[in-house]
Amino acid sequence: MATIQTMNSTPPHTENQPGAQSQSETPQAHPEFGHIRSFVHRRSHITARQQDALDRLLPQWSVPFRASPIDFEQVFGRDAPTVLEIGFGMGETTEKIALARPEDNFLGVEVFNAGVGAMLQRIEDSQLQNLRIIQHDAVEVVRDMIAPDSLAGVHIYFPDPWPKKRHHKRRLIQPPFVQLLASRLKPGGYIHCATDWEHYAHQMLEVLSAEPLLANTCEGFAPRPAFRPLTKFENRGLRLGHGVWDLIFTRKP
Repeated sequence: MATIQTMNSTPPHTENQPGAQSQSETPQAHPEFGHIRSFVHRRSHITARQQDALDRLLPQWSVPFRASPIDFEQVFGRDAPTVLEIGFGMGETTEKIALARPEDNFLGVEVFNAGVGAMLQRIEDSQLQNLRIIQHDAVEVVRDMIAPDSLAGVHIYFPDPWPKKRHHKRRLIQPPFVQLLASRLKPGGYIHCATDWEHYAHQMLEVLSAEPLLANTCEGFAPRPAFRPLTKFENRGLRLGHGVWDLIFTRKP
């Protein structure tokens, strides 16, 4: 399907980071649903281990896309707070958070075969029971599969920044999608975004602040919460002087 690439000239994250997506081609509006996708599919390398994980483990740990809300208790086999992660990349961060928060369920959405295969292997290696995968476009998943007032949280880490001005409309964090996400949160649920692109960070802050269902937990940007681990790529970027901006908003009562 596609590799995951960053467009930053000297980025703190690389193709292994969650949310980063290729812009080597220009995505088009989906002919049926109308929204502009923030990712593109193209041929890429997938390792034998990732392909093996896809072949063996996808039926066990994935939820097929369908145009009706899913029952989290049925999917996870228990009643627990459920957090949606959009664009988990190769799954390093998602695995660490799921291990550190066994009391929560995590539903990861990713489109790329290499990332899904890598995440499936992590699930097996770490014996994770609280993580499921949907391999599909996140906008359609949120719209069609997530019931209103059902999520405890949403994680969007290092989404594709689409740095060129003419491509800003392709960024994931836009008012209609944020409105949709907010409607899927339970009162008190949170949206946590992180980016290493300052311009995108300010756009995120503007868009999230303008959503009437959401309230900022801080004055402006938030400190990195302890539950979001630093990856080796982010640490490298910080050593090079790159900034990383976190935003945490909650659904109003």
